Amino acid sequence: MTASPPSADRAPAPDVDVVVVGAGLSGLTAAHRLRQFGATVAVFEAAPRVGGRVSSAEVAGVHVDLGGTFVGPGQDRILALADEVGVSRYRTYAAGRNVIRWRGDHRRYRGTVPPVGASLLDVGRIQLTLDRLARTVPRGNPAAAPQAANLDAESLGSWLRRSHASPAARELIAIAGRTTWGCEPDEISFLHALHYIHQAGGLSSMLDTEGGAQEEHFVEGSHAIAVRLADALGAALRVSAPVRRIETAAQGVRVSTADETVTARAVVVAVPPALRGRIDFAPALPPSHAQMAQRWPAGVLSKAYAVYERPFWRDHDLSGQGLSDTGPVFITFDAGPAHAGAPGVLLGFIGGVYAREWDELAPAERAARALSSFADLFGPRALDAIGFIDQRWGAEPWVGGGPTAAPGPGAVVPYAGALAAPVGSILWAGTETADRWTGFMDGAVRAGERAALQARGILSSSSTDHEQTGVVR
Repeated sequence: MTASPPSADRAPAPDVDVVVVGAGLSGLTAAHRLRQFGATVAVFEAAPRVGGRVSSAEVAGVHVDLGGTFVGPGQDRILALADEVGVSRYRTYAAGRNVIRWRGDHRRYRGTVPPVGASLLDVGRIQLTLDRLARTVPRGNPAAAPQAANLDAESLGSWLRRSHASPAARELIAIAGRTTWGCEPDEISFLHALHYIHQAGGLSSMLDTEGGAQEEHFVEGSHAIAVRLADALGAALRVSAPVRRIETAAQGVRVSTADETVTARAVVVAVPPALRGRIDFAPALPPSHAQMAQRWPAGVLSKAYAVYERPFWRDHDLSGQGLSDTGPVFITFDAGPAHAGAPGVLLGFIGGVYAREWDELAPAERAARALSSFADLFGPRALDAIGFIDQRWGAEPWVGGGPTAAPGPGAVVPYAGALAAPVGSILWAGTETADRWTGFMDGAVRAGERAALQARGILSSSSTDHEQTGVVR
């Protein structure tokens, strides 16, 4: 077919097919898949680095993941992507017994549920009830759950009290909530908690190490996946380039930073929900979308790593996994390689109320408190670290918190539908928009792949329209 001559009323060809806003795992995945589809892309990242909520560092010669770390069974999209870009993985060390510091007592145990005396049966009752209720919430559409408005109207904490959960059961669920959402049980919608549990395959799948979401992590680190995807983009990627404005028209979109404007057929916005509000949309987004950005804040979570000459806890048949009811570190993992002769690495999480205080402390004070928490669980040798680093996600200006959004009561039924629903040629990605493994790295990849398919659909429709008018791009 021969192209028709240009005319004054015909829009000029766009600079690229699709603009992607955000170079976290989700945005990078979308751009990667779009290029595989044959589309041209431009990717803008506000931060000076790629990766979003995955990041890495080297401490005392040891690589550590400062953001998303673990992967497990069923997370097939992140695993496939890692294999595709050549990032390998190894099993999280879990041999031996776990430790718990609880009500001033120090105990060792095996399995996921710690020995909390007579409350153990109640912990099991609460877990079974949560799993049963979670299965009633449709994946990707929590507002369609039976009694959705009532479930959304209360918090996870209020439900626990209403269900007469024991103090031990409430505190264990609080530890899970601080790690999962970076908030306290009273701050999270009960409907959102149930939906999250369902799309992760249940509480055991979500929380367990062996057979669960913490089963493996990456040899080169999760951030290596983002870096390799970014390297392949070359000049199509711009960092330190916050998008300020997205304008839509019949012909497509105009995406503007402080220094550049790019036109495209579609745009994929792959940033945390709360950060959507930093972009000026013209015309304005529908009210539900704008309000969702205000009502779906990020949680507050920090991570701390201590590196040791050797993993001394393994000498005492300890797995490195621990729980504490005192904080600031309330849950730990052995994040070092399993082979003999490797350095020892303890990973600790600080979330919810502990993280809000933590973020205000000086670096030396944070290190002292984290090492003290490790020593409470694993003995005084934990004070003799040869390296320490922590990551305060609540202090990251282009992330705003972590590990995922934490909508409060009443914010799910009215606004969850706006997470992934396209607005014309504006498409959404990011782990919060996934219908499986939302809040995990796998959810980020799934969302990026879904957005890429949606964008390809827009490009196909656009190509058909142009062919009908005699234009071939």
